Amino acid sequence: MTSGYASEEKIYIKIYYSNGIIKAEGWQMGAIKTDDWIFYHSNDRVVSKGHIEKEGHYVNGSAEDWWVFYDIESSKTIKFQYRNNLKNGYSLCYKNTKLIKAEKYINDKKVGEWNSFIAFKLDNPGVSF
Repeated sequence: MTSGYASEEKIYIKIYYSNGIIKAEGWQMGAIKTDDWIFYHSNDRVVSKGHIEKEGHYVNGSAEDWWVFYDIESSKTIKFQYRNNLKNGYSLCYKNTKLIKAEKYINDKKVGEWNSFIAFKLDNPGVSF
């Protein structure tokens, strides 16, 4: 099931699971996702109402910039940088809001990993988030 409202050329879309729980919401131009989208967990066991699975930004249907993925079971949050629908840049992994790991990706391939913030800063002195 889908519902939405129009704003100029864009349409704000909400997509629902068959049980009426929201599955995703965001902006669309024609059939292409654009701007910010939020995706929700699908399991019938509700951990918390409306808990987000992932959220991020689309440009011409491709994931771009920072995307955030939430893992309820492990209390982890992972942020990835995307370009042209591929992981390009850094990934930051948090457990209970504490940074526990950083990774670097080029065209969806992991090329670096750090388990210490100090080691990350030594290897990447010009990087700031």
